[in-house]
Amino acid sequence: MSEAAPNSSMPENDRQKLLKGEAIIKTLFLDDDIIDTSGSIFVAAPPETVWSVLTDYDHLSESIPKVVESRVIEEKGDEKVLEQTGKSGILFFEKSVHIVLRVKEIFPRSLTFNIIEGDFKIYRGQWKFEPSGSDDGTFLSWKAVLKPDFFAPPLLVSFVQHQDLPTILETIKNLAETRKPNPEI
Repeated sequence: MSEAAPNSSMPENDRQKLLKGEAIIKTLFLDDDIIDTSGSIFVAAPPETVWSVLTDYDHLSESIPKVVESRVIEEKGDEKVLEQTGKSGILFFEKSVHIVLRVKEIFPRSLTFNIIEGDFKIYRGQWKFEPSGSDDGTFLSWKAVLKPDFFAPPLLVSFVQHQDLPTILETIKNLAETRKPNPEI
């Protein structure tokens, strides 16, 4: 059994589910049609390796599902501005969304993001990379508060998050677990 990481805010039952290979997705409906959503997964790779997958911003569209385009348009040390286009939907109904995000990097612990402009009125959140303790793995978490700037009932937005987020997390997990460690990190 894995030791809990110091200062962990994750409930022990969630940690155990993640260690068994489950992804955990949670959604809350807030006032004014705002969605609070989160997803977590255990990755059998150190935080630095998971970090290298998620911060390869200019190549995310080549490896992460639903990302059509991603590129850094401004860089100031640990702050980046990204322009991204994603595509999602249900059955035959797909919607492309465009966003420009400000990302604050705290290596290798978190990536905090906030929308500057795009197809969301609200889109802010964080990726967290929590070392798992004794087994050299990472609890990867994504949490965001969002509200589209187009008509989309909250129930539909929630459904799309529950449909897409597990696939995205599994892809990141697989990429990190098969990536050779980069000695330059």
